[in-house]
Amino acid sequence: MHVIACHECDLLNRVPHLPARGVACCARCGGVLLRPKPDSIDRSLALVCAGLILYVAANSFPFLGLKSGSLVNETTLATGVRLLYDQGLRGLAALVAITCLVVPAVELITLLYVLLPLKLNRVAWQAPRLFRLLGHLKSWSMLDVFTLGILVTLVKLGHMVEIVPGISVWAFGGLIVVLAALSAALDRHEVWERLGALTCKAR
Repeated sequence: MHVIACHECDLLNRVPHLPARGVACCARCGGVLLRPKPDSIDRSLALVCAGLILYVAANSFPFLGLKSGSLVNETTLATGVRLLYDQGLRGLAALVAITCLVVPAVELITLLYVLLPLKLNRVAWQAPRLFRLLGHLKSWSMLDVFTLGILVTLVKLGHMVEIVPGISVWAFGGLIVVLAALSAALDRHEVWERLGALTCKAR
């Protein structure tokens, strides 16, 4: 039996153990309190590993090639950040680097650090604090906005130069899909439950 505060009306509800695919709703407003996700940790770990591979590939290979005649200029994800910095837009360069490069990497590495020991029935050092930090970082991950900006740029440059997609484009697109699937697969309530139970057991 758990006591969960409704996110909509703040009513405290007693929630029993739910069966697979069961849903707990608030007794007052009907808002969803809890929706267990089967095999959440296993599926999340698999997606985290896939995301890390795609992230490394997205940052290791050329993103786009701009071809004009016999001249080809290849760019990477970090090229835009460097160009913004070189043009004196250091604040914007830092914002792009944090939201599109740093935060996704921190999110994936932290989830691997927290979830892998949980899979082995252990709790990593400072895991609860790091997992709580992820909730604050989530709003800073803006890969979809970055992708939209790239698409707008491609439309504007399409009639001027020939654009050749690189391996990084496909890895980057796959990373966005994996991160969306990871957000849907991760059961934060289950993670908190297991962190609490294993921490108490260790004491």
